[in-house]
Amino acid sequence: MSRRPTPVLLATALLSVGLAGCSAAPAPTARPAAPPQPPKATTPAPRVPAGTAPAQAFAVGVRQVKLNRDGDRPLPVTLWYPARGETGGAPERGADVADGRFPVVMFSHGLNGRPDDYAELLTRWAAAGFVVAAPTFPHTSRGADGNVLDVLNQPADVSYALDKVLALDGKAGDPLRGRLATDRVAAAGHSAGGVTTIGLFTVGRDERLDAGVVFAGTALGVGTAFAGAAAPQLFVHGEADEVVDYAAGKAVYDAVPWPKAMLSLPNGDHGRALLSDGAALRVVSDTTLEFLRWTLYGDPAARDRLPADAARGNLATLDDHL
Repeated sequence: MSRRPTPVLLATALLSVGLAGCSAAPAPTARPAAPPQPPKATTPAPRVPAGTAPAQAFAVGVRQVKLNRDGDRPLPVTLWYPARGETGGAPERGADVADGRFPVVMFSHGLNGRPDDYAELLTRWAAAGFVVAAPTFPHTSRGADGNVLDVLNQPADVSYALDKVLALDGKAGDPLRGRLATDRVAAAGHSAGGVTTIGLFTVGRDERLDAGVVFAGTALGVGTAFAGAAAPQLFVHGEADEVVDYAAGKAVYDAVPWPKAMLSLPNGDHGRALLSDGAALRVVSDTTLEFLRWTLYGDPAARDRLPADAARGNLATLDDHL
């Protein structure tokens, strides 16, 4: 599963993204060139059969799985999942998994970040009926060496982690055995994690992915184009982003050849709407949830609710081509 960066991608990575401090202090803006025209979609979307997302809110459990790719890339994965018990509390470590089969969302953190930074958002996703798996990357997480070029290896990390997470559905004795909808998977990520997520639909296309959510992200480098079967994409970007220029994210969004939408926050910065509670987080979490319900549960009612959730409080605008 190892994917090593090409010299072209290495040379263009720092020119393509302003990633320093994705989850911490701002860094200078960098504006990449727009990607070339992508290929046409190969299949209609969404790919999952029509269905109905859970109406109930679940309690949330949390656990960690220790992984290591190629023996030298430790990838501890934090899992948030629907659990039995009363709703509304903090995630409970080791809580029993709720009955049912739940889609999987792979989430990638930003540079100098960790999965727990996004716990408020990811807990809301899990409470709505999704298993969220978030790797801690070996070189771009908080406390690591901060090698921004290693973001080019992260799409392969996510694919490897997805292999192992989906395997839990058939692992004897694992709490998630028989609880994963292994054919309904999305990828999401913020900043450097957004770059990683885009990579999973371009140079590192993982055909298991049915949808993507990109928060404040942009392309890996020149020469990337969306590939493979069509997978709807939702981009979320603050127009006042001080790290990854809004125009850089919009250029990649414009190149998506599949059903897509972009939630733009006119007063949004690089990540406050994801990292702290408040009205903006409510808009972002509700809009992304309706998108995931539509793409992974096949719920048409969720698709119909999406524009109203995006418009709540006049905090965001939605460019809707879903």
